[in-house]
Amino acid sequence: MDDGAPITAEDSGVWRFGPDQPLRLDSGASIKGLEIAWRSFGTLNADRSNAVLICHALTLDQHVAGLHPVSGKPGWWTRLIGPGQPLDPKDWFVLCANVVGGCMGSTGPGSIDPATGQPYGLTFPVITIGDMVRAQAMLVEAMGIPRLAAVVGGSMGGMQVLQWAADYPERMEACVCVASAARHSAQNIAFHEVGRQAIMADPDWRGGAYAAAGVRPEKGLAVARMAAHITYLSEAALQRKFGRELQNDGLSWGFDADFQVESYLRHQGGAFVDRFDANSYLYITRAMDYFDLAAPHDGRLVEAFRPARAVKFCVLSFTSDWLYPTAESRHIVRALNAAGARTSFLEIESDKGHDAFLLDEPVMDGAMRGFLASVRNGR
Repeated sequence: MDDGAPITAEDSGVWRFGPDQPLRLDSGASIKGLEIAWRSFGTLNADRSNAVLICHALTLDQHVAGLHPVSGKPGWWTRLIGPGQPLDPKDWFVLCANVVGGCMGSTGPGSIDPATGQPYGLTFPVITIGDMVRAQAMLVEAMGIPRLAAVVGGSMGGMQVLQWAADYPERMEACVCVASAARHSAQNIAFHEVGRQAIMADPDWRGGAYAAAGVRPEKGLAVARMAAHITYLSEAALQRKFGRELQNDGLSWGFDADFQVESYLRHQGGAFVDRFDANSYLYITRAMDYFDLAAPHDGRLVEAFRPARAVKFCVLSFTSDWLYPTAESRHIVRALNAAGARTSFLEIESDKGHDAFLLDEPVMDGAMRGFLASVRNGR
């Protein structure tokens, strides 16, 4: 689909839950006055059975298609949502919500704490992937959707998909987990800690209270984004894109961005601070680090999936993804098979790294198209 192709029946809003409907968190804390920002495409059918929930990744948001209101760019999965695409709005009601802890309208550390009238900052309670999913379940129920046709997501979105399957299997027909894992690895926790320390080392972070001071830790957040962005690409992708090409005609003999790859990372960092909140980055990365779907089941992932035997699963991975390598997806598939769940799995040949799930990958698009068609047709 062209980026400018129309999306039918588009809607968006913020769902506000009353203080009598708190979001109860895994930490034991709760959030009163919860707000969840959402965006949808298509129309619910008469029996409300055609809803597909899209779960977004760490630095993304509810603007999965159409134009992003901040960047003005097409939504991050525009190629999958639209007329003639795997998620055609004439067939599906496609819903995506900004995660709790986010910074695009859902309650997060940048929101106003009703108890103080000031931004939460670091007084915001620590959240988990389970908390994100619990908030989504509240939204879906409030919208009057009794059962989702599918839950779909990549990367952190894939973690939410798996959490949905473990916690609410009776409220979903199928799920698609792309480039993800059932728990965060030590390596990934380490990368996240580098990013968090970069943010907290910025003098403008102010112990998380930068909003009250009228500043933002832009330098620290930009460095965090630069470090993370390297993990989203493969060595082959970096070599193909940049190699050792110089930004200008010669070396600066200093510390300017001599190489094109340096300039690219600086651009990524600079653009990121315009659309993301530093404290949200801290909270969401911590939620990912805490994610371990098997932990409540004595480390046995199969037990997490056993209640989801009736759910149809599609698990996709990419050969060059070293952030969430195929071995992680195979671990999920083995547990699903042991639990007796109906599971399809495909490793897709790609040299684009983890970001392949966001880029032009016809094999992935075809796999999702076929799987979702089988869900729609009841096979």
